[in-house]
Amino acid sequence: MFQIEPLPASEFSHLSSLSDAELAQKGIQVHVSDGAFPCRVSLADAPEGTRVYLLNFEHQPGDSPYRSRHAIFVAEGARECRPEPDTVPDAVANRLLSVRAFNRAHEIIDAEVVEGRALEGVIGTFFDNPQVDYIHLHFARRGCYAAKVTRTARS
Repeated sequence: MFQIEPLPASEFSHLSSLSDAELAQKGIQVHVSDGAFPCRVSLADAPEGTRVYLLNFEHQPGDSPYRSRHAIFVAEGARECRPEPDTVPDAVANRLLSVRAFNRAHEIIDAEVVEGRALEGVIGTFFDNPQVDYIHLHFARRGCYAAKVTRTARS
C-alpha cells in the first residue's frame, strides 16, 4: 500500500501576505491558472482564474549527491489534500511522470518514466524492493517535483 503526500500548506500560507514586489524579490512568480497548474499542496490542478505561485522548492534535502530543488506551483490559499491510500490524484494521473525510488541514504536505486495512469503498478514494483524507502514523482516534461510517495501499513 502507498500514500501520495501533499506538501504542507503551512509552508506556503505566508505567501499571500507578500506583495508582488516582495514575491519577486524572493524569485517567486505569480501566475493566473488556466486550469492546468498542478498545485503541490492540494494535489489538484488549480481552478481557472486562481492565483498560483511558481517558486523554487527543495524537495530532496537528503545529504547525498541527489539533493535537489526545482520549480513547483502552489495555489493561493491552497488547502492540504491527502488522497486516500493507494489513490493517484487526477493532477498526477493525467501527466507523464518520472518516478524515482530512493533508499534510506537518499540515493536513487531505481527509476522509470510512465504515464500517470500506470503509476500504481510502478509504485508496487518499486515498493516490492525492501531497499526502497520512498519514491519521488516528477512531471517528466518540465522536470518539476510533483509529490512524495510513502509506504503505508498493509491491512
